[in-house]
Amino acid sequence: MEGSIVQMGAYIGAGLACMGMGGAAVGVGNVAGNFLSGALRNPSAAAGQTATLFIGIAFAEALGIFSFLVALLLMFAV
Repeated sequence: MEGSIVQMGAYIGAGLACMGMGGAAVGVGNVAGNFLSGALRNPSAAAGQTATLFIGIAFAEALGIFSFLVALLLMFAV
């Protein structure tokens, strides 16, 4: 009985950790949307901001990957 409660807690924790992946998706959308908004206002400066766009997307995706790893650790390491 105790093992099943621990496993249930691990699954609940993994599900909560997966919410971080949804947050990363929102973050990537926010970064890309703000870039497009700025690029439409000033198209000549858009080429200089492309590197910043990719760095912002990479940081947002890194947080999603970290939450995915936490979810996997909770599911399979317990």
